[in-house]
Amino acid sequence: MSEENRHTPAAPSGGGNHGVQQYGGRSSVGNQAVGPGARAVAGDVTVHADGGAEERARVGELIRLVERLLEEHRAELPDQEAPRVELRRLREELDEGEPEPGVVRRALGRLARFAEPVAPVAAAVAELTRAVGGI
Repeated sequence: MSEENRHTPAAPSGGGNHGVQQYGGRSSVGNQAVGPGARAVAGDVTVHADGGAEERARVGELIRLVERLLEEHRAELPDQEAPRVELRRLREELDEGEPEPGVVRRALGRLARFAEPVAPVAAAVAELTRAVGGI
């Protein structure tokens, strides 16, 4: 970054709170700096459209992958039925017009715990979790 493009933020007037607040909505933060002299430098920044068709298609592919891996590794899983129930719950919630973030988060968390003992399933669930964050 060249010297002329640098900018030093002005000190806030009368307060010591340099926090960030957000109410509702969705936020995806890569680099963030808060407070006097704070600086965040980022290269390419990508903004994703909310719930775009490409992201939803990727989530669908990953759900099918997790489903297939659950079947392939069924004998290795401590509980063979519960992960399928969570995946079905997740799919149904994501198919809703406006999925409830708490329901999605809990289903993904439970699915991750069930998948943990089997590396390929756990990796696919982790990728699904990242993809769901993009929609």
